Amino acid sequence: MSEILIIGGGAAGMMAAIAAADNGNHVTLLEKNEKPGKKIFITGKGRCNITNDSDVENLLQHTIRNPKFLYSAFYTFDSGRMMEFLEKEGLKIKTERGNRVFPQSDHSSDVIKTLENAMKKRGVQVRLRTRAVEIRERDGRCTGVVVCAASNGEKKFIPADAVIIATGGVSYPSTGSTGDGIRFAVSLGHRTEEAMPSLVPFEIREDFCQKMQGLSLKNISLKMVKGKKVLYEELGEMLFTHFGISGPLVLTASCYFTKPEDDIRVLLDLKPALSEKQLDERILRDFSQNKNSYFKNSLGKLLPSKMIPVIVELSGIDPQKMVNEITKEERRNLAVLLKHLEMHVSGLRGFNEAIVTRGGVSVRDVDPGTMESKKIRGLYFAGEVLDLDAVTGGYNLQIAWSTGYLAGFSAGQPV
Repeated sequence: MSEILIIGGGAAGMMAAIAAADNGNHVTLLEKNEKPGKKIFITGKGRCNITNDSDVENLLQHTIRNPKFLYSAFYTFDSGRMMEFLEKEGLKIKTERGNRVFPQSDHSSDVIKTLENAMKKRGVQVRLRTRAVEIRERDGRCTGVVVCAASNGEKKFIPADAVIIATGGVSYPSTGSTGDGIRFAVSLGHRTEEAMPSLVPFEIREDFCQKMQGLSLKNISLKMVKGKKVLYEELGEMLFTHFGISGPLVLTASCYFTKPEDDIRVLLDLKPALSEKQLDERILRDFSQNKNSYFKNSLGKLLPSKMIPVIVELSGIDPQKMVNEITKEERRNLAVLLKHLEMHVSGLRGFNEAIVTRGGVSVRDVDPGTMESKKIRGLYFAGEVLDLDAVTGGYNLQIAWSTGYLAGFSAGQPV
């Protein structure tokens, strides 16, 4: 029986504990918070999008960074196995639009309870309010962890045959994701990739977003470009905020974001179902029904009311101009504006609002078949601490479950 320590009681850490315990090992999970699963609690707006019910190829396609690294992890423990595990442990689940899987109750707390019960059943010792401060190694092998108890600040060394770092990234630091695992990795000679927020809203230079704050748009096309290169393009939903833009399209686009100094622009097509010519004809029809109206009062059928003053201003057409006086050129320019509403990205919102972290421990220093460090024997990594991230839809949590399971299973193998 091996002694296995897991640092971090999030999705990857709890799954690693369960997998290691299933192999008959003595497992201790160290969690610095007062309870495990704090980030799981807030995922999916508190509903917890557990996974995406799809095959491995689809999981890989939706992973943005280092998908090839995940072959073994996904094939060892895919979304089907995760769903089967939860149902066997007593959690009722359901599948919604886009194959997104949720607990039937719509309460993320039920997912956490299921994992806690699964650990308890397997004899996993969970030590709360216990912070790992140092990982020790001798002759290239991990020997254990120095911990600090929140109650009295006392430090203590806990020896172990294997240690799994599942501390998360840097996003939502209030949940305990404060980059500890990345610091441990660096101190032990591992390479890292710069941590950046991902699945996060955009800050926009133009101030017209503030004027439309709270306005949600559906069935629009968003294109993110750098120079002439299209980085991302998709149909869907978005939201204007006091600082810029958010919503599903924007969060996914942020996965492909480079840096603001690269002059990243976002182009919105507000009427993707119509060509510019068709849109011009539609505007002409609307104008003919409002011949004696001011321009500012003629767009009610075409645009949401909150957007009309902004489009009127950007069009350069006098708001008090009578519709029957608007020239063909002005009308065509309006159609172009609606098909190519441009804004400049000044930056991403911070880690406090990022759903996941891009960057982390370089996968070049980790064995994809076991999740063991290539630098230190007996040291494993799982979850968001690694340089792996995916789009929304349950994919990021599946990365945590899969890498956690593989790390726990591998660490728990008889030496």
